[in-house]
Amino acid sequence: MAPHAAQAPFSDDTRPVPRDRGPVPGDQSPPPPAATEPGPTPAPAPQWDNTADIRFAPGQAPGDQPPPPAAPPAPASPAPAAPTGGRALDGPDGPDGPGGSGPSDAARRPWWRRPAVLTPVAALVVLGGAYGVDVLVAGDDVPRNTVVAGVDIGGLSPDAAAAELEERFQEGFAAEYTLRAGEASRTFLPAADGVALDGAETVAAAPEQSLNPWTRLTGFFTEHEVDPVLEGVDAIPALDILANEVDLAAVDATIAIDGTTPSVVPPATGRALDREAAADAITAALLTGDPADPIDLPVEEVAVAVTEDEAQQVLDEVVTPGLAAPVVVTSADGSAEVEVPVEAIAASLTFSPGEDGRLTVGVDPVRLAEAMGDDLTASGTPAQDARFEVVGGAVRVVPSVEGTGIDPAALATELVGVLPDPAPRSVTVDLGPVPADLTTAEAEALGIREEISSFTTTTTNNASGTNIRVVAEEVDGALVLPGETFSLNTFTGPRGTAQGYVPANVISGGQLSTAVGGGISQFATTMFNAVFFAGLEDVYHKTHTFYISRYPAGREATVYEGQIDLQWRNDTDTGVFVDTSWAPAAGGGGSVTVTFYGTKRYEIDAVEGARTNYREPRSLEKPDADGSCIPQTGVRGFDVTVTRIFRDLQTGAEIRRETFSTSYSAEDSIRCVPVAPPAEPVDPNAPPPAAGPAPAAGPAGRRPVGRRAG
Repeated sequence: MAPHAAQAPFSDDTRPVPRDRGPVPGDQSPPPPAATEPGPTPAPAPQWDNTADIRFAPGQAPGDQPPPPAAPPAPASPAPAAPTGGRALDGPDGPDGPGGSGPSDAARRPWWRRPAVLTPVAALVVLGGAYGVDVLVAGDDVPRNTVVAGVDIGGLSPDAAAAELEERFQEGFAAEYTLRAGEASRTFLPAADGVALDGAETVAAAPEQSLNPWTRLTGFFTEHEVDPVLEGVDAIPALDILANEVDLAAVDATIAIDGTTPSVVPPATGRALDREAAADAITAALLTGDPADPIDLPVEEVAVAVTEDEAQQVLDEVVTPGLAAPVVVTSADGSAEVEVPVEAIAASLTFSPGEDGRLTVGVDPVRLAEAMGDDLTASGTPAQDARFEVVGGAVRVVPSVEGTGIDPAALATELVGVLPDPAPRSVTVDLGPVPADLTTAEAEALGIREEISSFTTTTTNNASGTNIRVVAEEVDGALVLPGETFSLNTFTGPRGTAQGYVPANVISGGQLSTAVGGGISQFATTMFNAVFFAGLEDVYHKTHTFYISRYPAGREATVYEGQIDLQWRNDTDTGVFVDTSWAPAAGGGGSVTVTFYGTKRYEIDAVEGARTNYREPRSLEKPDADGSCIPQTGVRGFDVTVTRIFRDLQTGAEIRRETFSTSYSAEDSIRCVPVAPPAEPVDPNAPPPAAGPAPAAGPAGRRPVGRRAG
């Protein structure tokens, strides 16, 4: 056999070798014999990649192993192809033999050890290790390159990042700024107004650490902008003040009616402070601005919904023809006919702007009913309201009675439909029920079920008694609903001779005089005390100038038509029914009682304090030329305080108290001095009186003695 070609003692082909095999000699093994002549086709080379059990005799070295026996001749056939993914067989005469041209080392390696596979795997291992280290090191810190208003907080812990932000922007929040919106401006102190950077919330708004490798990788090259979170920026008092000065509601075009003449009212564009944009502008200025520069706040224009053209079209097509002539209303059964005058139509028209820019014309049933008065019920029966009456000291509800007539709501609907039509116009409506203004159910729901206070005063003056009786009859049965304010002057209206009032004593300028309606103050005093002991709210009252002994000191009131009023408010959740009565006295004058019914809330105590700071009256003489002077005995003036104590109905415990302080002037002592009427003036142009007969002559110095005619 030809000698083997020189080769390395080891190859990438690893074959199993028994433990008792000796060392492999270097290049000393004899080379295989060279083939010199053709012979029979050699047997297939051994499959060296297959594991073989090679045994040696005792003392036999590996080099002493005899060559394998020659294989029997085999028919010529093409060499078998190497298995896919494997290598060519090698052996003494194989591809690695002297005549072979076998594959390279790379071709002989396993696929998973080739560089094309190992290089990317190694790269992935390195990158994965770097990713793991990055995740472990970053932990819960703010992601890298996270920026808030130019401040990089990436890589900091949340607490450290919050502290860093608050420290960096602390100076800006302590400065003074000027807010400017249009022509209006206001000083703004962020710290004083409770505006501050919320570092913790700002950091919480930042993105969390991502486990996405690509996101972490791009974080090295891109910034993450986070909007700062400010507390209190939406509730700055200066913004409310500026908004009140700047905001102007848009006014839609509409139609005004003066009497029966309509006209277009042009629209007016509005404006409004943009609160959201203002908060953004303030935030930006506090973080990056200069306190010396005013912060300009955006003011938006508020557009109108209804244009002038729309209003003009409605006036031309609906209102003008609608006010051109009356409308005749006929009942469906033909039993009634009433005319709605132009004045009633004009008084009841309404104009409503719509979101679609349309101006809608309507008719208000309430205003129509007021304008028509009793005409709508002339053909039917009027409704009767529920009312209250007192029987045997107990109050009860007298049920309401439903009426019949033309329903204002139904008529209003019909009128709208014929407004654009030319005259003559008519509508037909059914007579229907007319509900009472106060139904039985509504009256019962007012909670008027018991007496809550009562007070009585007396007078000996007949003229004053007449006026007290008249005003008591006017007020009797008054119903004051929850939240309503009662005004004595408004409720009674004028108090003159036409209403049955007579002249009586009044106090004017600190002195007694006479006027129509005198004595009404006694009724006012009686009602004020009913208010006092019912625990109702005193809106306005005025005490007399000087003390009147028949009234409780500090708990009285005076009124004067058009000048001085008595007002109180029903501050309860239930109604208050006013019952009055007048009882004449046998010797003149009489007594008046005012009683309130409702739901009792408190027990009321009245505590009168000591009278202090006494003032002595003056003694005056008053000329009396016409007999109008009223003498006065004089009363000392003083100061006094009355306390109203509110107590719980069940326990009697004090809930609260209220004080009324009064300062009375001294009533002067007045003596009326009669004055003789002045002599009639002499007319200088009057002729002198005619001369009488000359006396008879007689002794000098003697006067004639006349005789008395018989």
